[in-house]
Amino acid sequence: MIKGNVFVYPRNRNMTPDDLRGFINANMELSKNYNKLYRYYLGHHDILDEFRKTKRPDHKLVPNYAKTLTETFNGYFMGVPPKISLNNDTDNMKLQDWLNWNSFQDKLNEASKIVDIMGRSYMFLYQNEDSQTCVAVSEPTESFVIYDDTVAHLPIAYVRYSFDDNNNLSGSYYTQSKAYTIDTAYRLLDERINPIQAVPGIEFYANEERHGLFEPVMTLIDAFDKALSEKANNVSYFDSAYLLLLGLQFPHDENGDPIVNIDGNDMIVAEDADATQARVEFLNKPDSDGMQEHYLDRLNDLIYQVSNVANLKDDSFSGNSSGVAIQYKLLPMLNLASTKERKFTQSLRKLFGRVFDIGTVVNAKAQDLTFKFIRNMPVNLEDEADTAQKLNGIVSKETQLKSLSFVDDAKQEIKRIADEQTEQVKQSRIDYGVATDKEMNGDGSQTAEAR
Repeated sequence: MIKGNVFVYPRNRNMTPDDLRGFINANMELSKNYNKLYRYYLGHHDILDEFRKTKRPDHKLVPNYAKTLTETFNGYFMGVPPKISLNNDTDNMKLQDWLNWNSFQDKLNEASKIVDIMGRSYMFLYQNEDSQTCVAVSEPTESFVIYDDTVAHLPIAYVRYSFDDNNNLSGSYYTQSKAYTIDTAYRLLDERINPIQAVPGIEFYANEERHGLFEPVMTLIDAFDKALSEKANNVSYFDSAYLLLLGLQFPHDENGDPIVNIDGNDMIVAEDADATQARVEFLNKPDSDGMQEHYLDRLNDLIYQVSNVANLKDDSFSGNSSGVAIQYKLLPMLNLASTKERKFTQSLRKLFGRVFDIGTVVNAKAQDLTFKFIRNMPVNLEDEADTAQKLNGIVSKETQLKSLSFVDDAKQEIKRIADEQTEQVKQSRIDYGVATDKEMNGDGSQTAEAR
């Protein structure tokens, strides 16, 4: 295992049951952390399992920063689906059909969210019963990729496994050309042809360390949970003010106790026959609210600063801030997203390279693909339109249209513009009585012959 908990193995060595057992056991050990991270994302933090032996209030509050950070960043990075396209129009149409049929953008969004939670995820290629190429998302708790020990670290195997209630192992082991079944003794059985003819699992990650988004701030999240819960405990404990009755004389009962209705009331009675001045007042509660609020504010700021995720509910985002000002506030998150984009682009190019090599989708090369990730944030359409207009004559029409965030497919938009212009010319010819018979029939075709 090397940096980032990446599994490596000599390419020319046959996988033995003992070695495979070692890899699966190592991944199960890593899964303890994966499961904890996912548990935090769901809102089950460590404070909920703590037990306090006290009669004081014991509130356990979880504001769940883990989910807030994940949803905020993943929405910023993948809220607008990235544009995946080929230059050739015919090939691009086939590619878009496959993406839509596979619900690929939804699966890519899910893979991205798992990366933010656990630090890595996998997309798995397979052939269905109709020999159609499909893709599925797989979590690192149930799968992993083994790379060779060369400097390139090329993938040599993909493993998927699970254990039943009786702790019996089952799973699959894929190499570039073969597929096997894993039995309970970690042996590779039922050798068959791998229809993908490539390692079908592709790893997605956002950084080389394979750290989850909120993993570096786990201690800060725990501290915030505890501080907020203690604040709630103090509020409950000091909720009722005590009435002090000092220096007052009351009639006494046969036991010598003052006769005063204190049952069920928060009172403190202290008689003093020598008192020169009686006092009736409420006991002041200790006030540490300012210190607690300052501590919570400091933890809140640190959680967002260390995670590099912008606090969109901060007062600095209110008002009519300019686009440039907002960009500066989002700069740390933009840098984080840019790093993740580069890693995802590499993984996507590997994925589509294997899809194209199968030949059931489109005959193209992975290097012909274009990936455009769009940050999901408020945009000023007026500024975009002004920028696009200024680009007229400087860049190509396609590049000009790509500068507009609301244009999903620049090539398709160019085609729509051309179709509209053709329709306008046709209508003009009809209006001036010079249209051809075909134009008059409305089939959209044109000839050089005019009336």
